[in-house]
Amino acid sequence: MVPAWALPGPALPSQPLSQDHSPLRSLGLSARPSPRSPAPVPPLLWSIFHRRSARPRPQAAPEPCTVEELNVPGNIVRVLADQGRLLPAGQPQPRLCLRRLLLFNLSALEEGERPTLAQLELRFQHSSYHGPSPGRVLELRLHRASPRGSPQPGRAPLLERSLAQPRRSLQFELGAALRGRAGPGRDYLALLLELSVSGGPGGPRSPCGSSAAFAGASLLLVTLGPQCRAARGRRSAPSPAVSPSPLCKPRRLYISFSDVGWENWIIAPQGYLANYCGGECPFPLAAELNSTNHAVLQTMVHSLDPRGTPQPCCVPVRLSPISILYYDNSDNVVLRHYEDMVVDECGCR
Repeated sequence: MVPAWALPGPALPSQPLSQDHSPLRSLGLSARPSPRSPAPVPPLLWSIFHRRSARPRPQAAPEPCTVEELNVPGNIVRVLADQGRLLPAGQPQPRLCLRRLLLFNLSALEEGERPTLAQLELRFQHSSYHGPSPGRVLELRLHRASPRGSPQPGRAPLLERSLAQPRRSLQFELGAALRGRAGPGRDYLALLLELSVSGGPGGPRSPCGSSAAFAGASLLLVTLGPQCRAARGRRSAPSPAVSPSPLCKPRRLYISFSDVGWENWIIAPQGYLANYCGGECPFPLAAELNSTNHAVLQTMVHSLDPRGTPQPCCVPVRLSPISILYYDNSDNVVLRHYEDMVVDECGCR
């Protein structure tokens, strides 16, 4: 008879778990994403992911509730694409170069998520964006708006900037625009972007030059999820070796995302070493089995009454996190730090 500790790890299901949404809900998703037109992964998210993945074990893990690269609290980093549109100028405004509704879908935010950074990036076509005519200044204004594009009356602009030397990419902090918006019922952030020119002589040429060569916008959003907890000073244990010991120990288990049918929406990693706990908790319990006082007494009673009292169970007592880069239900690129994903130590409980 083959002892239980010598058996291989648990087998993964032969059919993908495509219809089971309960594991996805634990990852903060309403359903299995099916990216239709996936956007390229922003370099910043690749940089954060590779930096975290490259840390050798057992080196200290990064602070789980801080995005060190941006120096802000948070465990979820999203890059939201603009879903807005160009708007008519309304009343004739000869110096108005661009009027656009910027629309960002916030429906993926869970109850209790707190935004800690909102950075708007405006991109222009580098080859044709040379700014307004000489002697003129590009004026940029950003207003809060309704999803239909009308500015909210009686409110000052979120920001106003004068740009004498425009650049290909402009970035602005918009934390004030998201205060009080997290949670259900506030599914969109709508902003009205206006570009115009001021100063300089008049003339028959367009005062905008090529300054309206707008290429796109995105919102970098960092949030702190309600499940995030600080685990300062925690270190990850080395990967468990294949051990012939029948005692309670971590056993090797590699989870491949393709085996569970998640490979089309998880960008990286392709899988990870999750491990599991297996083995016996015999009487008397040795010190290395990480036992509680309750487990010690339970094994004593089990030795006297094996039928009436079970042995303690071999369970995880220390876990470590991983970071996953994926597309969410709105085709946005998300980098999320998930706690309690890797079994580092086991004990008898």
